[in-house]
Amino acid sequence: MRKSKPITVTLGKQHTMLEKRLENGTYESASEVVRAGLRALEREEIAFDAIMRAKIKQAIDDPRPDIPASEVFTKLRKTVR
Repeated sequence: MRKSKPITVTLGKQHTMLEKRLENGTYESASEVVRAGLRALEREEIAFDAIMRAKIKQAIDDPRPDIPASEVFTKLRKTVR
């Protein structure tokens, strides 16, 4: 029994990229190309999450005193104008 469900995907400009990978033999099917793309996206999301967690930890561990919200918003308003 099939575990996956066939889907239809409109690729637009990415169709050329897919075709090139099939023509040069990098992949044997469009499904393989799409699965590889999804795995790459997952790796990117995991890496981004790790970077953000590290930045948040760095900010939390920063020994400098907090900046009052009113001061931050005052500076932001001056910058946006």
